[in-house]
Amino acid sequence: NPSQQGPVVIANPDYTTAAASTQIASSPEVSASSDSNTISNQRSVDADTLSNFASLPGTKTEAEAIAPLLPNATLFTEQQATENNLKQVTAPSILHIATHGFFLTDVEFITPENPSERRTVTIDPFSIDETLPSQITPSNLENPLLRSGLALAGANTRSSHGEDGIFTALEAAGLNLYGTQLVVLSACETGVGSASNGEGVYGLRRAFTIAGAESQLMSLWQVDDEGTSRLMQLYYQNLMDQGQGRSEALRNAQLDLMETGTYAHPYYWSSFIFSGDWRPLNE
Repeated sequence: NPSQQGPVVIANPDYTTAAASTQIASSPEVSASSDSNTISNQRSVDADTLSNFASLPGTKTEAEAIAPLLPNATLFTEQQATENNLKQVTAPSILHIATHGFFLTDVEFITPENPSERRTVTIDPFSIDETLPSQITPSNLENPLLRSGLALAGANTRSSHGEDGIFTALEAAGLNLYGTQLVVLSACETGVGSASNGEGVYGLRRAFTIAGAESQLMSLWQVDDEGTSRLMQLYYQNLMDQGQGRSEALRNAQLDLMETGTYAHPYYWSSFIFSGDWRPLNE
């Protein structure tokens, strides 16, 4: 599918304060109804442990460096780097998000106290014997896509004009990215997922694929702020100026970073992996 709008770059969120949403060209205004907010603000039962996200000044430098390389790019930083603005995007050619990412490990499956006793259904499918114990718990039923995500403006205070600042993989799966050639998550642990029998790997990587993105660039562990900023600048120079393939541009950027001395150690460059269409971007 063709892209519906130019590149969108979201970086350096203000994790304490969020501004009101900004209308993006060619995108509908986000609904602020109470019902939609209730659904969109669902998150993991363990998400309350996520707080005190520190500022990432390197992402500001990164965004300012790559935005001029992207034609007609829309840039959201600090108080404008909100969930509302992210949810407004409609198939941008490139979606670049530079912020904190998180991945919560699976909750332990809770077995019933007496496995031989379970909830039964009679001939009437709507009649349930409520006297028997059930193994159903909030932890057992939690959607794995709620356990990974990104921190955006207002995340520390859980206040972002109807949102909570915690953008989960479940919310990412609901974006319209059919026409988006590349999603770059310049953040920690964005490529990590939990393997589930019969379901594959849950996480942001799966979510952005469901949303329609052709390819993704993500990380497998916590990354260095300044080193990642340098890697991303090299990546977009290779991608946009040199016309290299989406996968080739990453490899060459990693090779260049190995020669810098300061960021030569694999810790700085080997975390990022590419998935999806490897070819150069369409004009």
